[in-house]
Amino acid sequence: MGVIRSASVGIAFMAAYSGLAGTASGFQSADLSGISVFPADNYWHWDISKFPVHPNSAKLVASAGTGTNLHPDFGSVYAGAPFGIPYIVVDKSQAKIPVNFVDYGDESDPGPYPIPLNAPIEGGNPLKGDRHVLAIDKDAKILYELSVAQPQAARWDASCGAKFDLTSNALRPETWTSADAAGLPILPGLVRYDEIARGVIDHAIRMTVDVSRKSYIWPARHQAGSTTSLDAPPMGQRYRLKAAFDTAGYPRAAKIVLTALKKYGMILADNGSDWYISGAPDDRMPDDEIDALKKVKGSDFEAVQSLDDKGNPLTPGSGILPRIAARRFAEAGSGTVYSLLGRWLPLDADLAAAPVIRSKSLLMPVGP
Repeated sequence: MGVIRSASVGIAFMAAYSGLAGTASGFQSADLSGISVFPADNYWHWDISKFPVHPNSAKLVASAGTGTNLHPDFGSVYAGAPFGIPYIVVDKSQAKIPVNFVDYGDESDPGPYPIPLNAPIEGGNPLKGDRHVLAIDKDAKILYELSVAQPQAARWDASCGAKFDLTSNALRPETWTSADAAGLPILPGLVRYDEIARGVIDHAIRMTVDVSRKSYIWPARHQAGSTTSLDAPPMGQRYRLKAAFDTAGYPRAAKIVLTALKKYGMILADNGSDWYISGAPDDRMPDDEIDALKKVKGSDFEAVQSLDDKGNPLTPGSGILPRIAARRFAEAGSGTVYSLLGRWLPLDADLAAAPVIRSKSLLMPVGP
């Protein structure tokens, strides 16, 4: 959580978890096609293809690098180990294990968690990295996530832990982190093999950037930024692949991801390398096809406006608000007001009555 990494190195296994194929060089993620990962109207599943381009899109893209390539941070094998953020599926028979939170206990959902001590862990180095551990209880319909997880003799040690009701759209408490810096769940943003096999990804994809702003916007609940610059993205910022991007010539698996990036986009969820998108490891993943995504550059994306000028989240069908997208922005000074869009706006009649910050859950600026 908040650890800057150049790539996932692999997954360290204590042992193969029963019911999943796991070896020193391979791993097959569970098929989730029969499990609803949040309701159909959850923000992860929103079609944002018609949302307006953010007025500051050019600089929000440049912050992550217009010439920087997209990087799929997942696949079958990398450096001799499975490559990505793993997850497992358990049921009501799985024993719950105590969890000791060593960093963010006051922002963690208390244990015990039904995560076996031999569950797969992200990252090959036991001493560094985000070391995410994810588990879905398919009977309780609850997602459990840990960060910087270390299995002990009879418990987990973890930096932070979060539980998510997969039947609910509820967010985490205000200002709380999760296993991710943005306070969001990780699993719904992963590219999975079962989706590639099926031919459809129906959700936004988790992304990281190196430099994020010390603020967050809905649906994020937490930030881990390093700058107050309004040209750096806050946690929760959405990006999407430009509609005009030509996917012809890309192999099938890459085209499936590119289609999702146009329709559902990406959500900034953690600090990491620029334009890295996350997925789950699977030794059936067609790496050569996925690697074609590396030809896409930052300049092929645009930042998406996901809040209106009063700080309310846009939703599919709620209106495009071209007036806001086309507005010219002024520098701070007389006759301007700080908008929840993260810019200084001309103070006009409709903004004059609006508070500068309506809700901390939509944007949480932090001073230098």
